[in-house]
Amino acid sequence: MFVAVLLWLVTIVFFVLYLFQLHMKWYMVPWPLVLMIFNMGATVLYITAFITCSASVEQTSLKGTRPYNQRAAASFFACLVMIAYGVSAFFSFQAWRGVGNNAATSQMAGGYA
Repeated sequence: MFVAVLLWLVTIVFFVLYLFQLHMKWYMVPWPLVLMIFNMGATVLYITAFITCSASVEQTSLKGTRPYNQRAAASFFACLVMIAYGVSAFFSFQAWRGVGNNAATSQMAGGYA
């Protein structure tokens, strides 16, 4: 629960920063690197949450009972979010490395092309 709530709040903060383009005002912060580190950290934390949720599903409990369904659903959605943060980490890595940009656009736009 800690991982889900903490990363949800931090993701909302990053969303608001990018929505209102506040990241452009703080140009000294390397935003592609910050996002890459955040997404990689979130992926690692969600891997641990997914493994913990999966291990808590009791093999001997009846399929269809309420505790079994809740733990199985939590494990499934933790896996989906882990994959989403992993894909986002991959794209953040590409943005940080500058894949798809040429020298002219990356220098004219300050690296935010």
